[in-house]
Amino acid sequence: MDLRKIKKLIDLLDESNLAEIEIKEGEESVRLSRMPKGGVPVPTYAAAPATVPVAAATAVPAAAPHPAPPAPAHADLAHLGKGGRELPEGHVLRSPMVGTFYASPNPESPAFVKVGQTVKAGETLAIIEAMKMFNPIEADVSGTVKAILASSGQPIEFDEPLFVIG
Repeated sequence: MDLRKIKKLIDLLDESNLAEIEIKEGEESVRLSRMPKGGVPVPTYAAAPATVPVAAATAVPAAAPHPAPPAPAHADLAHLGKGGRELPEGHVLRSPMVGTFYASPNPESPAFVKVGQTVKAGETLAIIEAMKMFNPIEADVSGTVKAILASSGQPIEFDEPLFVIG
């Protein structure tokens, strides 16, 4: 299934009141589930081996003794990396897709970039493997690589910070 179609489905899910969308094309199927505003994931059930669940089912706690403070809006988290750690000052390059991050073209090759290296806009910084396709991740600004926030072989989420360029 084409990655652009999946992105359009994600947008459709965001804009609608639907909690879940499942699309089948031939033998391929994709199931997208939304996490409700309360923070408890919507349970998903695997229907076919080719199904790709986006949210996993979890147990709902009975009752919390103290209500948790509301989570800050996404814009408030823009300066935080994975695990809530502070990012260095600079332009944050985020993952355009879900997949597996690779810092080099193959295990024997050196990494595309290192911290402290100067890069130009359009230069390949890494590769993300998604659905058996290798997608180059290119610098969208010129500058110096201040931080590399992902490790080679690590699963990556959509919009996860990957690099800081200053």
